[in-house]
Amino acid sequence: MAVILRPKDEKAQIFESFLWVYLFWNIEGLSWDPVECGTDRISLPRQSLWMPDIVINEFMDENRAPDTYYLYVTNNGIAMDDLPIRVTSSCNMDIYTFPFDIQNCTFTFKSYKLYVEDIQMFFAEQVDVTLRNSLDVMTTKGEWELINMLCEKSVLPIENMNTSFDLLIYHIILRRRPTMYIVNLLIPSCFLIAVDLFTFLLPPQNMDRSAFKMTLIFGYTVFLLLMNDLLPATGNNLPLINAFFSLCLALMVASLLETILITNILYGSSRYPPLPQWVKVLFLDNIARLVCLSKTDQNCDLEEYRIKTVLCNPAKILESEAIHKIPPTLKELKKISQDLQCIVQQVEKHCSSDQSEEEWVHLGYVIDRLLFILYVVFLSVSFITIFVYWFYWYNVTASLV
Repeated sequence: MAVILRPKDEKAQIFESFLWVYLFWNIEGLSWDPVECGTDRISLPRQSLWMPDIVINEFMDENRAPDTYYLYVTNNGIAMDDLPIRVTSSCNMDIYTFPFDIQNCTFTFKSYKLYVEDIQMFFAEQVDVTLRNSLDVMTTKGEWELINMLCEKSVLPIENMNTSFDLLIYHIILRRRPTMYIVNLLIPSCFLIAVDLFTFLLPPQNMDRSAFKMTLIFGYTVFLLLMNDLLPATGNNLPLINAFFSLCLALMVASLLETILITNILYGSSRYPPLPQWVKVLFLDNIARLVCLSKTDQNCDLEEYRIKTVLCNPAKILESEAIHKIPPTLKELKKISQDLQCIVQQVEKHCSSDQSEEEWVHLGYVIDRLLFILYVVFLSVSFITIFVYWFYWYNVTASLV
């Protein structure tokens, strides 16, 4: 037997196969002398001889292969028939490791109405020969690769000989070629998630991260909709590639939520009350050192500024001198002194408000750096886990078949 397979409707788990089946059976009482008759083999119409009614259990459609009308009979009564069969068959596919999956499809040959006591079937050739012949006749390189063939014969107890059918089962081991799916699905997803990762390098106060991330999410959603036809229909188990796509989309959404939080902190810092003390200790002191964003104390030293201003105030100096001598420019100096006092009050107010705003801004940068580190760690662990799991289940499936 030679086999050529290709998927007809993978979502419905239907395969279309081209089989070239060789049948040999013995016709008792049919023989002749090849020397006397001049030949040891003749061809006869199929309608002239009895033929075993062999069918394929997985057959789901009519045979649309070209009809052949003759068979060969040898001088010792052995009939030989080779039938081209175009089989549309079902195959129970396990797509958990898609696109790195290996499938095991079966062809079960049996008699349609004759039990084991009436007809028994045997393999005419070794399965290795069948595999080699099948690989030789395959000229096209499609999505599936035939990697192995196995065969087994049913063993029935004697008491069931008159109630059971004899079975010959071929196991066709197929491996999917994943190149198209890697190029069209996995690599673009990795590129998009890498772009989303590098958006953390944009300065949050000067660039609108959220618009860029929303565009990225929208583009990835459109990409998944366009590539949906390449994905198989999900069965009992969710394929790992679906979990991979869901993880990528979830990470992009989480990145967008993080950007919204940081933007809200940075641009609303002027309206917020002073930070609680526990927030300062936890984020601005401890976590800031962990993420390498510790900040030296740059608060305004109001007392020192006030002392220097007083010491340098010419009005105070001149008042002490006015007891002994009143200069003509005393009114101008007093006016300058009042202006300086107003400036000091404004500086004190500005420094107190700037201190609270700077603390909120610093908190925003610390949270942004912390979430970026957590994002990188979670992304790395998740991707490594999925790919290791992929590789593990691929090896498990390969060892089973």
